[in-house]
Amino acid sequence: MAAGETLIKIVLWDSDVQFTAAFSEILTKAGIGVTTAALPVDVDRVLAAEALPALLMGELDCNFQGASLLLYLRRTYPDLPILPIVGRPTVDGAVTAIRAGAVDYLLKKNFSPEGLAAKVVEIVTSQVQRDSENEGYDELLFRDPRMVRMMRLAQKAAASRATVLIQGESGTGKELLARFIQKKSPRAAKPMVAINCAALPENLLESELFGFEKGAFTGASQRKIGKFEQADGGTLLLDELGEMAFPLQSKLLRVIQEGEVDRLGGRQPVPVDVRIIATTNRDLQEEVEAGNFRQDLYFRLNVIPLTIPPLRDRPQDMELLLERFIVQYSQLNNRRFQGLSDQARRFLLSHNYPGNVRELENMVERAVVLADGPLLELEDFFADPEKMPDPEQLPPLPTGSASDFDGAAASGSDPITNFPLPAGTTLAEVERYMIYKTLREVDSNRTHAAAQLGISIRTLRNKLKEYREKFGEVEAVR
Repeated sequence: MAAGETLIKIVLWDSDVQFTAAFSEILTKAGIGVTTAALPVDVDRVLAAEALPALLMGELDCNFQGASLLLYLRRTYPDLPILPIVGRPTVDGAVTAIRAGAVDYLLKKNFSPEGLAAKVVEIVTSQVQRDSENEGYDELLFRDPRMVRMMRLAQKAAASRATVLIQGESGTGKELLARFIQKKSPRAAKPMVAINCAALPENLLESELFGFEKGAFTGASQRKIGKFEQADGGTLLLDELGEMAFPLQSKLLRVIQEGEVDRLGGRQPVPVDVRIIATTNRDLQEEVEAGNFRQDLYFRLNVIPLTIPPLRDRPQDMELLLERFIVQYSQLNNRRFQGLSDQARRFLLSHNYPGNVRELENMVERAVVLADGPLLELEDFFADPEKMPDPEQLPPLPTGSASDFDGAAASGSDPITNFPLPAGTTLAEVERYMIYKTLREVDSNRTHAAAQLGISIRTLRNKLKEYREKFGEVEAVR
């Protein structure tokens, strides 16, 4: 990782110096910076210095003193996720942690430094994803640490008026990211105007961008307002900018530099206030070196660079997207499945995906429509059987790739009856169990359940929505 690239930070306290050193080294390689502190003495000083860490975690048995500290942290830093790591778990401690807003409740002896680091990456990723969903835009799904770093940078960039350059292969979700940035920006209430630079010839693209006056050329029977003026006060999305012809790039550069646009045939420039977001599936640095893209325009656009990794390099995201698409298209087509066959899962998790997320989504939609049985089979993903790979040549499943979509939850079984609480149960699992148990006791009355759990009705609704989407569980637990 290059110097200065780490964008995610956590604050950690732990009495085991060797454990802390090993844990910190693993997280640093994953792109997460670790600051150590002694609690409760250093908590305010360290958190003030870190400004906005992604997580506060460490040894905190939820006895009277620990519970008091946990409640203090929650009141003082309401938006800061807290992860207690305990020596000996208790039911009372778990309940205290839940009501104080901890994101999980982990037994330290159950985790090696590597295992705990993986858990922290998962929690931080979920937090960033939840922040995105809370903004009313939940189409971007990710778990991969590189995607987490990129999304945190995107959230910071959104608050500014800086130009953003989004690069990535076709189908990775560049336009989704652009619209997420606009939605979180101060210009969210203003228009976002998009134009595909690859879809129009040079002369037509010029008139679409800058507009023209009546009589500017043969056929110009009336004035046309260009995309820049349409986006005044808002955001202009230049999709696939790398395809723009070289002569037109100089005109685009002038508009960005001067903040004014010249309509074709116009007598004077028109001032515009536009924030630019550009996307491309080309490497613009290579295009500059090849003489196909203006270097000065590249520097103007590359103020905040964001690169979306291809799906083949994001195996954790494959699982997440796969589950979401299966649920989404099953609902749209009024179908219900118990999950994926072993062959289908082996193929889907090893495929190269040259079309990235768009290709995966199309494949799942096809399979949902074509499938006949309770499982999505390998052949369901291929309209042409001759293109189907040999099942014997498929690689084995990655370790830990079993999906929450499979099994009892997906088949609609009772989440209470099939939910044991063994030693080492995480806080998230305890929380889910307690919510369903309370709903059963109050005959599924949400208002009464929320009151007994000590949470708001809105929080309860959000939790039930989360369980429904992740596990396929129904609320009725009578």
